[in-house]
Amino acid sequence: MGMIQEFRDFAMRGNVVDLAVGVIIGAAFGKIVTALVDKVMMPIVGLLSGGVDFSKMAITLKDAVDEKTPAVLLGYGEFINTIVQFIIISFCLFMVIKLMNSLKAKEAAAAPAEPPAQEVLLREIRDALKAR
Repeated sequence: MGMIQEFRDFAMRGNVVDLAVGVIIGAAFGKIVTALVDKVMMPIVGLLSGGVDFSKMAITLKDAVDEKTPAVLLGYGEFINTIVQFIIISFCLFMVIKLMNSLKAKEAAAAPAEPPAQEVLLREIRDALKAR
């Protein structure tokens, strides 16, 4: 089997395709969360904290000397934004997984599990022996 055929078989396996779809959806979800945090959540947090814009918060480590050498900044405001994004993403994933688990639990409770074939066969043998 040629290397190209092996690669095609590998790439078309279900797990690889599922992973690719997950990465693409994850990237799109990341953009949604970034917009939610930057445009909706952080202005509210900034308003509640006295009009502070966290994205522009920074500590100046070294002032700009001239136009060619900009100031050296430690931008901790972006770090705060990233932490808020992480918390929102974590909460959303928690809620999705909780919903999925509750749906699986309802599914499992609705359909009782059938006994194994061995147990059914043993019951039939028992019933046949009782009938004698």
